[in-house]
Amino acid sequence: MTTPPFHAPGRRAWLRALPAWALAPALGAGALCTEARATTAAAAPDRFAALDRPALRLRQPTRAGLLAAALAGPRWVAVGERGLVLLSDDQGAQWRQAVVPVSVGLTAVAFADGQRGWAVGHGGAVLATQDGGERWHRVAEGRRLATALLEGAQAMAGSATASATQRHAQLLVDDGPDKPLLEVQWLPDPPGGSGTLLVLGAYGLALASRDGGAQWQPLGQAGGGLDNPKGLHLYSAAVRGREWLLVGEQGLLLHSADGGAGFARVASPYAGSWFSALALRDGRWLLAGLRGQVWLGAPAQGWQPVAGLPPASVLQAVARPGGGVWLLNQAGQLWQLHAGAAPSAVPLPALPPLASLLPLTETRVLALSAVGPHVIELPDTP
Repeated sequence: MTTPPFHAPGRRAWLRALPAWALAPALGAGALCTEARATTAAAAPDRFAALDRPALRLRQPTRAGLLAAALAGPRWVAVGERGLVLLSDDQGAQWRQAVVPVSVGLTAVAFADGQRGWAVGHGGAVLATQDGGERWHRVAEGRRLATALLEGAQAMAGSATASATQRHAQLLVDDGPDKPLLEVQWLPDPPGGSGTLLVLGAYGLALASRDGGAQWQPLGQAGGGLDNPKGLHLYSAAVRGREWLLVGEQGLLLHSADGGAGFARVASPYAGSWFSALALRDGRWLLAGLRGQVWLGAPAQGWQPVAGLPPASVLQAVARPGGGVWLLNQAGQLWQLHAGAAPSAVPLPALPPLASLLPLTETRVLALSAVGPHVIELPDTP
């Protein structure tokens, strides 16, 4: 995947395959299916209060659940349950807890450079930092994002998707901030540009900000909105220059050729959910999802399946620093793909359930788990 130097790789297999410690707070009982939507705003005021309640200081923060990590210059930044943010300045030997203004679970994190970063999570929370993760402030939450979606839908009156988009946005406003965000990316502009902050999440949440989170617009608004009338969950985005690919629930694939201004729905080679996507160096795209489904190709040229993988859902596809791809699956296995070669298993030590990996070198990764971070040395394979 083509990413800025400090970008956190795509991941977030939420709402579908993580263990109960991570899954339970994400949407609540019965919410794994889009059709099972429930209006919970009136029934769960305490959950909404977590958006205004600072994260508790933990006695053993490195034993708590972590979901994602990114690099802020040389610093490692990991995020997880109940607003937990951990920082390490010594390659993971020691960790300390950052000051965070919310106590909702945080699902993803990305940095533009060594200082500016963002984390997203439950309740539609979007947090920002200007000091490498030491201190965070909330720049948006679910109510604000839903309002931005509704206002954007109203401005798209007359487009083919306007009516469905407006109805869906109104439901999000009525429900309150109970929808988790699952992906955050910072996309750099050409020199002199301000960059684009992209967030994706449950029930079709997809917004972008050009000012670091102060103002938000529905993704694809200039092109008439996203063709996602059911509000299917969006799990991941892959970006190569001005070409974007969003992937999600029930085989959802949305493609943009103009830097996210407009999106078209494209045929999927698989009807199940996609949880991760990568833009590969050879010009192809990689899709990974349920039951070990991994496909290579492009929207216009078609897709080819990758054979030889076990039927465990792939939670994360991440580019290996020196080339190739690592695939982390629900069974806790790591697989490696190289062009022209069959998939090969990468030995891992015995670990608790893993949520994601942050590649550090060709043979070193930071693994995030239900009981904290783990630095893993991998065999030096081609």
